Amino acid sequence: MDIAIVVFPQLTALDALGPYQVLTRLPGAAVTFVADQRGEVRDDIGLVAFPVERTFAEATRPNVVVVPGGTITRKMARDGHPSVEWIREVHPHTAWTTSVCTGSLLLGAAGILDGIDATSHWAALDALVDYGARPTLERVVERGKIITAAGVSSGIDMALVLAARLAGDDVAQGIQLGIEYDPQPPFDAGSPLKAPAHVVEAVRATIAKRAGSLLAS
Repeated sequence: MDIAIVVFPQLTALDALGPYQVLTRLPGAAVTFVADQRGEVRDDIGLVAFPVERTFAEATRPNVVVVPGGTITRKMARDGHPSVEWIREVHPHTAWTTSVCTGSLLLGAAGILDGIDATSHWAALDALVDYGARPTLERVVERGKIITAAGVSSGIDMALVLAARLAGDDVAQGIQLGIEYDPQPPFDAGSPLKAPAHVVEAVRATIAKRAGSLLAS
């Protein structure tokens, strides 16, 4: 099973690594990081390096596609990053096309979310409308062979849903147990519907400032 995880400079590391930890444990899975060129891609902090051993031109028929996000994806979607055309080309042949966080903006820019429910990081849901999607705050949204996940950590949830679809519930539950994914956070502030209003606004302002600087560049 060929599973391709898209990577690009300034991606959010956990968006890719969460699904990676789950999907590499699937029987028969061959997981690789793909990008527009071979080499090394670093995350938005600059500390995590992803080795790219296959280019988009070489990964022409993946069974599963995972598209992570990052603040940079608004600019990528707007400017027509090579990943967008690749998603558009491979999607008709995939068994599953998935995204984490603002990776859904790249799916939208590729034209595959038009008219369907989809999710993203809560601060980017408005941008999904521009691509014809119907945004929702659900953590994982499955519509046909497209699965979108909300922000960052929800990529683990998405990957477990995907694992169940690919290999059955028992395998998915075994993977969940193996990685001891049993969330018990110290605060109930993981959603804009739950976090204190002043915290929501502070985070929203930080994200907007960073997104604005990237879009202006």
